[in-house]
Amino acid sequence: MPDAFPQPDWRTKPSDRFILKWIKRRLSAPITPLLVHLGWLRPWMITLFAASLGILAGFLFALGMGFAAGLTAALSQILDGVDGQFARLTGSSSRAGAFLDSVIDRYADGAMVIGVVVYLVRLPVLEPLWALLVIGALAVIGSSQISYTSARAENLGIDLGSPTLVSKGTRISLIAISGLGTPLWQGLPAAALLYLAGHTNTVVVRRLLRSARQSKRQE
Repeated sequence: MPDAFPQPDWRTKPSDRFILKWIKRRLSAPITPLLVHLGWLRPWMITLFAASLGILAGFLFALGMGFAAGLTAALSQILDGVDGQFARLTGSSSRAGAFLDSVIDRYADGAMVIGVVVYLVRLPVLEPLWALLVIGALAVIGSSQISYTSARAENLGIDLGSPTLVSKGTRISLIAISGLGTPLWQGLPAAALLYLAGHTNTVVVRRLLRSARQSKRQE
């Protein structure tokens, strides 16, 4: 079926990777047109609500409620795409709104990863405890650095190469799926945490090496 929406596509941003594009087009976009007629609603309200759900998902993980946490994380990810779509459809996009979205997303991301760590401490699945804490710290730092290096590279005009499977859409989707799968295996969030700790930091190191090579070629 041909795309029913004209270009430029209000559903996505040019910087969105393929997983985030799929979420926004298939899951967020059906919701957004239902909200544009609410005269009192503003994009920042949707941003704060989506982030609040992300933080709540972290608390639910910490309480050992894996399935509820996964469901809440999924809803947070879907609504996180609605705020930008709403702003574009209503002509209310702003730099301040985009900045708020980027900053508050980091709090929600961190809350979810920390919640997963506490969830695993309660089981426990990964032992010894110090190893779990190190892996959790790497996951939090690596996830934050992916967003930071992407934004910094864009400002500096550095080419980071082809898309990777560590963008925000992938990270939150992975956490959500791991929570939804806990009725089948309680330790599934451990796999998500290991992936985040390993892959995000590997990508950051590769980005640093790539930028160094580009700098040498320019010199």
